[in-house]
Amino acid sequence: MSNKGIYIATGERDSGKSMITLGLMSMLLSKAARVGYFRPIVEDNPNQTYDNHVDAVITHFGLDIPLEKAFVYTKSQFIKKKSQGQLEEVIDTIIGRYKEMEEQYDFILVDGTSFVGGGEVVELEINVLVAKNLKIPTLIVGSGLDRSVEEVIDSMTIAYNLFKAKDVEVVSLIANKVNPEYVYQLKDKLREITPINMLCYAIPSIETIANPTMHEIVNALKAKVLFGADNLDNQTGSYSVGAMQLRNYLLHLKDNALVITPGDRADILLGALQADQSTNYPKISGIVLTGNILPEDSILKLVEGLNPKVPVIAVSSGTYQTTNKIGRIKSRIYATNSSKIQKSIETFNKFINIEKLSQRLITFEADGITPKMFQYNLIKRAKSQRKRIVLPEGTDDRIIIAASRLVVLDVVDLTILGEKRAIEEKINTLGIFFDYSKIKIINPIESVWFEDYVETYYKLRKHKKITKEFAHDVMQDVAYFGTMMVYKGHADGMVSGAAHTTQHTIRPALQFIKTKPGMHLVSSVFFMCLEDRVSIFGDCAINPSPSAEELAEIAIASADSSVAFGIEPKVAMLSYSSGNSGQGSEVEKVREATEIVKNKRPDLKIEGPIQYDAAVDRKVGLSKMPESEVAGQASVLIFPDLNTGNNTYKAVQRETGALAIGPMLQGLNKPVNDLSRGCTVDDILNTVIITAIQAQEK
Repeated sequence: MSNKGIYIATGERDSGKSMITLGLMSMLLSKAARVGYFRPIVEDNPNQTYDNHVDAVITHFGLDIPLEKAFVYTKSQFIKKKSQGQLEEVIDTIIGRYKEMEEQYDFILVDGTSFVGGGEVVELEINVLVAKNLKIPTLIVGSGLDRSVEEVIDSMTIAYNLFKAKDVEVVSLIANKVNPEYVYQLKDKLREITPINMLCYAIPSIETIANPTMHEIVNALKAKVLFGADNLDNQTGSYSVGAMQLRNYLLHLKDNALVITPGDRADILLGALQADQSTNYPKISGIVLTGNILPEDSILKLVEGLNPKVPVIAVSSGTYQTTNKIGRIKSRIYATNSSKIQKSIETFNKFINIEKLSQRLITFEADGITPKMFQYNLIKRAKSQRKRIVLPEGTDDRIIIAASRLVVLDVVDLTILGEKRAIEEKINTLGIFFDYSKIKIINPIESVWFEDYVETYYKLRKHKKITKEFAHDVMQDVAYFGTMMVYKGHADGMVSGAAHTTQHTIRPALQFIKTKPGMHLVSSVFFMCLEDRVSIFGDCAINPSPSAEELAEIAIASADSSVAFGIEPKVAMLSYSSGNSGQGSEVEKVREATEIVKNKRPDLKIEGPIQYDAAVDRKVGLSKMPESEVAGQASVLIFPDLNTGNNTYKAVQRETGALAIGPMLQGLNKPVNDLSRGCTVDDILNTVIITAIQAQEK
């Protein structure tokens, strides 16, 4: 491996380097098994013991790096050392820490300083010095904020020339926060002034990333929070002053509007809160009451009774002064603001050719696939061929929250089933942002498809002696309606089970979607995201006591699922003995199933019967079955019965902290997947994504 790191540098303030860091880390985790994060010099922060940007990166990506190990000096400590003539000591210490990390990780993202508080010349010099001594290539980020094309080019040229003069390899120039009108022109200009192999990009200014959260506004203005303290992470959009009459002001509201109004304008206050709850107006991110004036007690009592989710804050400064202060707030990215982090990563992926960039940076092949790589690739796969997924349980809180997060990820087109008013009431109660323009809500009985679905179901099942009236009643059931959407091609897949039993979810699919040609049963797998690998467990959810033939079918289906999701299948047919060491009916069943698979699919690497430890532990596998291609390195583990499989996956999940994605159903003509009634929001999100990928199969 010739290169193990990348240094992210900027030559100025307000470049939005944090967004580039998040995008790069997301990219690197999809390519390398172990990625480290190192920020040699962090900003001084007297209010906390850690750097908020370091915290955001480590927390969001779940990196196994203690906060105190991710940096060496605060900015003030560095300046003091430099003024005392101890710069050599500083560089030696930084190099030593980096080399320690280099031994632990496949690749390291080194994050330079951000020029908060000035000192541009000193900071630029130290960034060049650190990158040179670490002997790693550099990516330079420039700011296009309130600048012309020429001004951005001049600034980035100075930084580029300084790094090159010190023999630091520069692999990419990224102009960030650029006026959208200049993006393509600026990218072309950067290419003109740099070598032909330089990767040059321009990213427009994104309002949702640049604007502050309500929490940042409260801190900057030293505001008093009157209501909605639980929602201070709300991301603000455009802001406007409520000085005109309410009927006119409502016309100026935009998505995530921040309302600024004098504290005695009860009409604007109450009108904005009502607009937030109305489906006819955009969501309100917050309300700022100015002039050191609080509404009268009667108004406060009225607002309190509304139990608003919108943060309402009060400040002492006047309206004009407050508006100017808010306009000057430089928003930062915090670990708790997952929507801003996700938007940053999406923006990076949209404007940066990550395949080209990763090829330039990473010069090795990762062995196997890690959970982070797997999850990243799931989202990438789902986005590559967008699919329509229906969620029948529209009034379940977890379904609604997952749907709102899926909209942010922008991976699928969603339909939620249920009575629209009930769903809207749930959304308002939860106090989350819900983009109605990107999610369909369908009440089955009111759908234009309803009568056609009834007729279709009747024709498909009349041989079972059902009546039209029965078909009419059945199709009002959301699970049946959602499954029929998939059958008729109005949706590509369905995810249900958060509020229904497994049988309730699967029965409609078995009745008219049916199994694939050559498949005789529906089975399931879990993707077990362990610390350093992803394994497939099957069948842990559907078939209680499969026969040898059924066990073989489960193994073949699971191996095919493994291939479909980018995991090389090495199949272990699990039992309580390995090879020929044990006897008994259950062992013989596994042995017979293994032979069936070998005859039907000679292309598969398979071993059985084999014990769990021999299947996954290289040392044990080598001692028990030294000639095996599977022992010690199995990626697909097939359990002999539901009792063993279900208990094992839950034990592994609880004891190791592994993420279990699934169950994913196998064998159906079109994808329908079942959730546990104890599922989390993350479970729903992951299941929707794997359902979308299943729907991509021809």
